[in-house]
Amino acid sequence: MTANGAPGSSHKRGHRRVSRDGNVTFKRRSTSEIMTAIQLGIEYTVSRENHTPMRDLLTHDFCVVESFDFPSDGGRGTPAHKLSSFAFKCYAPAAFRHFRRFYGINMAQFLHSICASSLLELPNAGASGSIFFRTADDCFIIKTVQSGEAKYLRRLLQQYYITLTQNPGTLLPKFYGLYCYKCGSKRIRFAVMNNLLPSSVPICEKFDLKGSTYKRRASPEEKAKACPTLKDLDFREIHPSGLLLEAEAYDQLVDTLARDCLVLRSFSIMDYSLLVAVCNLDSPDAVCGDAEPDAIAPHPPPTEQQRWHPASATAPPADPELESAIKRSPISGLPARNERGDRLLLYVGIVDILQDYRLAKRMEHTMWSLVTDAESVSVVHPDFYSTRYQSFLREFVFKR
Repeated sequence: MTANGAPGSSHKRGHRRVSRDGNVTFKRRSTSEIMTAIQLGIEYTVSRENHTPMRDLLTHDFCVVESFDFPSDGGRGTPAHKLSSFAFKCYAPAAFRHFRRFYGINMAQFLHSICASSLLELPNAGASGSIFFRTADDCFIIKTVQSGEAKYLRRLLQQYYITLTQNPGTLLPKFYGLYCYKCGSKRIRFAVMNNLLPSSVPICEKFDLKGSTYKRRASPEEKAKACPTLKDLDFREIHPSGLLLEAEAYDQLVDTLARDCLVLRSFSIMDYSLLVAVCNLDSPDAVCGDAEPDAIAPHPPPTEQQRWHPASATAPPADPELESAIKRSPISGLPARNERGDRLLLYVGIVDILQDYRLAKRMEHTMWSLVTDAESVSVVHPDFYSTRYQSFLREFVFKR
C-alpha cells in the first residue's frame, strides 16, 4: 500500500505508513497536516486560558473534556485554515495548566515552543508505530497514544498530580497536555511531554532498559541504524562495570527510582523502561544526533535548576563548541564516568508507563513462561517487575 492506500507501500508499522517517495501518514492522514492541526488546536485552546483566572485545582477538573470544531472556513471563535475541517478535544485543561505551572512553564513559553515554528517529525517510530514530533527549541515531545493509553492516563491524572507535588524530581514522564484530533472518522490522540534527549548534544549511546534478559538484545537491523536503541544485554556487554556516579548523585537517583516505582506499582503498571542516553565528554563522537546545533531554533536560556553545573568529577569538555551546546540545552545531564574513566553526561528518564497488568498482559506472561524462564521475561507481575527493575539498575547499570 502507498501512503494513500494504493499498492506499493515501502513500510508500515501500526497506523504509521511511509510511502516509497518518503511521505509519512498516520491513519491515512498526512503527518504534516496532523502537525498543523495540532498547532492550531493547541494555540486556540491554551490561549483561551488567558480568559480564565487561575484557581485551586478541584477533583472534577481531572474529568473535564472540552471539544471545539475547526471548519475550514472558520467557526465560532476558531480561525479559518487550509486543512480539512476537523474537531479538537482538550482533556483536563485546568489540571494540565497546573502541571505546566508547577514546572515553571507559562502559557507564552508553551505556545511559543509548540506553535511559533514547524515541529520536527522524528524518524524513529515507536514499536507500536507511534509518531513523534519535537519542538524546535528541544523542550517538548508530542507523541501519538492509543485510545486505551489515553483513557489510562486520564484515570491516573489525580494520582499523577499528587506524585508531582510530593516528588518534583521524579523521573516519570512529565505530561503537559492530552488532546484528540478528529478528521472524518479518524481519531488521533496525542500527549505533550517533556523531551529527554537534547538534539544539540552528541549522544554516543542510547539504551532502553527493563531489567529483563529474555530477548533483551537489539536486533541486527536496529544496530545497523544511525541511532540504535540498545537493550539490557547490550548494556552489560558494553559497560560490564556499569556507569559510575558520585555517592550523592547515586543515592539521589536510587531514591527517586524507588519512589517512582512505588507509584507505578500502586497502579499495577509494568513493562516500563529506563531510557539512558550517554554523552562522552572525552570522546564526543555523535551516533544518535539527529540535528545540527545550528538547526535548532533559539530558546530561552535554562533556569538555574536546569543548568548544567560541572562537578569536580566531570569538568567541562575541552571542546568549547560541545561545552556551549551542553550549557544552552534546556535538558540537564547527570555527571558520570565509564569503566575507562571517561567523563560522561547521562540523560535519564522512565518511559512507556501506560501499560497496566491486565488480562492481556497476564496471558502474555503465561505464554512466555511456557517457553522460557518466567522471571526473565519483561511481562511479569508489577510487584516483581518493579523489584527486578530496581535491582538491575542498582547492580548492573549504576554504581556508587
